Amino acid sequence: MTATGPPRATSASAPPAPSASLWYPADSPPACTPPEILAAAARIREAVHIVALPSGPGPVPGSGLGIAVGGSTTPAGTGQPGLPLLGTLPPLYPEWLGDRSFAEVHGVRFPYAAGEMANGIATVAMVRAMAGAGMLGFLGAAGLDPDRVERAVTELSATLAGRPNWGINLIHSPGAPALEERIADIALRHRVPAVSASAFMALTPAVVRVAARGLHRGPHGRILRRTRLFAKVSRPEVAGPFMSPAPPPLLRTLVERGQLTAAEAELAARVPVAEDVTVEADSGGHTDNRPLAVLLPVMLALRDELTAAHGYDRAIRVGAAGGLGTPAAVAAAFALGAAYVVTGSVNQATREAGLSDDAKRMLAQADIADVTMAPAADMFELGVKVQVLRRGTFFAQRSARLHQLYRDHAGWEDIPPGQREKVERDVLQAPFEAVWAETRRFWEQRDPAQAARAEQDARHRMALVFRWYMGMSSRWAVSGHSERRADYQIWCGPAMGAFNRWAAHSFLADPEQRDVVQIALNFLEGAALITRAHQLRSHGVPVPAAAFAPRPRRLA
Repeated sequence: MTATGPPRATSASAPPAPSASLWYPADSPPACTPPEILAAAARIREAVHIVALPSGPGPVPGSGLGIAVGGSTTPAGTGQPGLPLLGTLPPLYPEWLGDRSFAEVHGVRFPYAAGEMANGIATVAMVRAMAGAGMLGFLGAAGLDPDRVERAVTELSATLAGRPNWGINLIHSPGAPALEERIADIALRHRVPAVSASAFMALTPAVVRVAARGLHRGPHGRILRRTRLFAKVSRPEVAGPFMSPAPPPLLRTLVERGQLTAAEAELAARVPVAEDVTVEADSGGHTDNRPLAVLLPVMLALRDELTAAHGYDRAIRVGAAGGLGTPAAVAAAFALGAAYVVTGSVNQATREAGLSDDAKRMLAQADIADVTMAPAADMFELGVKVQVLRRGTFFAQRSARLHQLYRDHAGWEDIPPGQREKVERDVLQAPFEAVWAETRRFWEQRDPAQAARAEQDARHRMALVFRWYMGMSSRWAVSGHSERRADYQIWCGPAMGAFNRWAAHSFLADPEQRDVVQIALNFLEGAALITRAHQLRSHGVPVPAAAFAPRPRRLA
């Protein structure tokens, strides 16, 4: 079988077909050497013309094409000398990457969000910085006490009053549904404009309530949302329910509880639960480690299928997250069809991140293979795992050992004495009963049912104590408890290593100089530069390799 197609105009011995228009230089001739093409290709905010160079070997043997910025064009046949114009690429702005409706709906300038990093690592300061730069930021509410979440939301509501481009995280809490409901209450009570739902394996009353509360019809009959729900998903079977209307039984239950009005439930049956679905690939924290190039097209096809099946009057936006540590990765996500991008791991080592300087320095030394999977504290009993930093910490090995002990034994007393002693000495660094006393006090305040259950169930008590270690390991990294550095739990994906390689020998190499907005602007500017380079190369222009590897620079 032979594949055929139109030849590319790259050979000087086979010049391009005659052009209907000509290009005329103004102040400079067309770019035809590698340095000239590199400089011209970087002028993305101007139209660029692809022209046929004069016959002869020329400065670039084997190529008959050059590019030009500026000058003028007129139809051929006027008698004036000029170069054949083969095509013109319009200006390209970073703001134009992704789906334009993302900016319109969320009140942002760029199709970019800083994701919610749990335990407050995505801080109030980070959310404010992103909102001020015309992007979207989510507070890392997962793992925080509800009172602390409410204080942060109150502060954000005051400082970002009237701005729609900020939000908080609502994480699925299968072991503590009351906690999930409390965070949903905070979001709704303060009218948080956007909520990012993560780690959900199925729809829950809390997440549907957030999506449906405040639904109403606008002046022209269109259904409008008060709270814009983002659903972070990594599997089609999880994405499908978020892309579909909420199930009628769940809506009826919420109406019966008085948590939705009948009118809100009726409208919720006509729209998807989430109109923004973030496809999470190989990310830090909760992840299925799927490659974005495999996962995103599947989700886009599912979106199209469900949009047609339900007859929606507007498309669901599908964004990309996970593995986005360089401008090239961001450009690839947009090329795959992402409506927006969400970054996570790379933001943890910024000045705005709520992580200790000690942990930030560890992140800044990570390479792409310095990550591994470890049990998740919030879903410990289910065996769910999170991706964490491996280099410089024993957390992954120690937490995996705790989970194996949980699987194999009915309770702490069932574990052989030698193994119990080793856990107390090397992992807990305290007697089991002392840790249990602290853990019990914690759960008596947060969810008394958990403490009561543990008093009757030895295995559950063991699980809560092991979860104490896993929860504290993250807090030690946040606070910089250097005596427990070997136990730091730092959520991290391979994107961190890619970022460190890209940022090396630049102002972003030093964690003290890393700024969440500078990273975002560099990713977007770089993605636009790479997109323009790809456009030119696709039309036969001999684009230098350096055009596909933009370096960090200070941007305003």
